[in-house]
Amino acid sequence: MSFAAPIFLWYFMPAVLVLYWILPRGSRNILLAAASLAFYLYGAGPYIFLLLACIAVNFMAGILVDSDSLRDRENTRRSILILAIVFDVAVLAIWKYAGFASRQIHELSHALGTGSTPIVALALPIGISFFTFHHLSYVVDVYRHSRHAQRSPVQFITYIAMFPQLIAGPIVRYHEIAEQLPDTKRPRSQDFAEGFPRFAWGLAKKVIIADTVAPLVNASFSTSPDQLTTQVAWIGALAYAVQIYFDFSGYSDMAIGLARMFGFQLPENFNRPYSANSVTDFWRRWHMSLSRWFRDYVYIPLGGNRNGTFMTYRNLILVFVLTGFWHGAAWTFLIWGLYHGLWLVIERVTGWDKRELTPVTLALRRLATFLIVLFGWVIFRANSLSYALHYIKKMVIYHGGLIPDAVFVELTRQRLVMVTLGMLVVLFPAGYVTGRLLQRKDTRWATPARLGVVGVIAPYAAVLVAAGTFSPFLYFQF
Repeated sequence: MSFAAPIFLWYFMPAVLVLYWILPRGSRNILLAAASLAFYLYGAGPYIFLLLACIAVNFMAGILVDSDSLRDRENTRRSILILAIVFDVAVLAIWKYAGFASRQIHELSHALGTGSTPIVALALPIGISFFTFHHLSYVVDVYRHSRHAQRSPVQFITYIAMFPQLIAGPIVRYHEIAEQLPDTKRPRSQDFAEGFPRFAWGLAKKVIIADTVAPLVNASFSTSPDQLTTQVAWIGALAYAVQIYFDFSGYSDMAIGLARMFGFQLPENFNRPYSANSVTDFWRRWHMSLSRWFRDYVYIPLGGNRNGTFMTYRNLILVFVLTGFWHGAAWTFLIWGLYHGLWLVIERVTGWDKRELTPVTLALRRLATFLIVLFGWVIFRANSLSYALHYIKKMVIYHGGLIPDAVFVELTRQRLVMVTLGMLVVLFPAGYVTGRLLQRKDTRWATPARLGVVGVIAPYAAVLVAAGTFSPFLYFQF
């Protein structure tokens, strides 16, 4: 169920909000847990049993790891932790990567002439990458004694399956929300007043901009290599940079706003990433909850930057290869992660991220960083590595010609305007984050801005939704 779908906007969300307001305080988490499971059941069907199995295993693992009887038995605690991690990683590996692995084995066997091997075909359960990382965060946090295990099944389900963040994040680490779960005395009217404008802003970013440019992106990246021109390649790449940012940051705004309406404060996920002045800075600003997760649960446990230069570079490369592969079981995602990891190493070797900046060098570095990210998006979006390389070649080496009919049809004035408006985020100050500013109370213009979003922009987005112009969020596929 998409946040931008009529069934969610007109029925599910209002019904849950009304019940949240009228039910006794003690029933609020029960309502959210039940509503979240119903939300997942609607979208994933029988895969809800996989989610419930994961919830049960990790709930019990947390209790065992935090048990007083095992407090002095470190080897037993570590064994339980390892078993829980192996279970979670195995679930993710089987459902997300078994098909990819079987295809590679099949192709290798065919190339070696040793005969065909079976190919595994499993449908990808929605949100599996996100709820798996939530489970891993939970058992590790409890093992580290940063938080006690959750004894309430209802509160644990609320944490794992909370529908605002279940499908596409932000990735909420357990220690970030543990203290919020038992608090049911949340000020409902204040929470709604702060959360709804943020939700409405995210809906507008998704429906008005991301969905408008999506057909242009699809047409450009579906153009055959022999028909692809430099003009089309650049239009498609820039349109995709706009689409993925406004789609995913729009989802994050909606998730944060929704959670706020129910009294929860989720971590921020975007901080003006296209204003970054280095790739390192970009990853401090893009999908921040994922970056923090890999930093705390992979990079630092591997040794971080504590064991010398070579090991630091190795850890960076490994983390970003895993980051790429986390996004999807395809070589394009793996290479995209490696591409970003190598750029981070290059910046460390050259000291690029530590140099003093003048206004001119800042502008040049922001432009260079955006171009690096843009070429990375081509790899990320392309259906194959060969097509990505061909696409990038057309961007770098001029190739003229007529615009293919399929692209020309989608190249409307409205879409060009939305691409242009979307690209303006590259020019904005790095600290100007509209979603967060809408929630501020210490500026005079915040209230008129909230009224404008709620009274003008959101209704227009709702009209587009009613007209059926919305599409699924991009990160649903991950």
